[in-house]
Amino acid sequence: MLDEKKVKLMTRMAFYEKTQGTEDFKISAYYRKDYVSLHMLCSLIWVTVGYVCLVALLILAGLDSLMGHMSTSVMLLVGGMVIVGWLAVVIIYLLIANHMYNQKHKDARQRVKKYNHDLTRLLKMYAGRSARE
Repeated sequence: MLDEKKVKLMTRMAFYEKTQGTEDFKISAYYRKDYVSLHMLCSLIWVTVGYVCLVALLILAGLDSLMGHMSTSVMLLVGGMVIVGWLAVVIIYLLIANHMYNQKHKDARQRVKKYNHDLTRLLKMYAGRSARE
C-alpha cells in the first residue's frame, strides 16, 4: 500500500528537482565567495563594455562640437569625466551585484539544505518500512 506522506514528499522533491533544483545544485556547488567573485568579475567586464559603447556613442554624437573646441585642457577634462563616471558606475553596479549574488547563493543553499533534509526523511521512511517487513 502506498504511504501518503511518502508520496507527498516525493512529489515535492521531484517538483523542486525539475524547477529550481537544477540551478540551485549548480550554484551551491560553489563556495559563496567564489560564486560571488566570479559573477562580479563578469559584471565588471560587461559594465565596462557597455560603458565604453555608451561613451563611444556619445562622442560620435557630439563630435562636431568637440572638434570645434578641441584643446588639451578640454581633452583632459573630458577624459577625466569619463574615468570618474566609469568608476562611479562600476562601484555602484558592483555593490548591487555583490548583494544580489550573495542573496542568490544564500537562498539556493537554503533550498538545497531543505531538499537534503527531505531526502534524509525519505530514506528514513524507507528504512523504517523495510525494518517492519
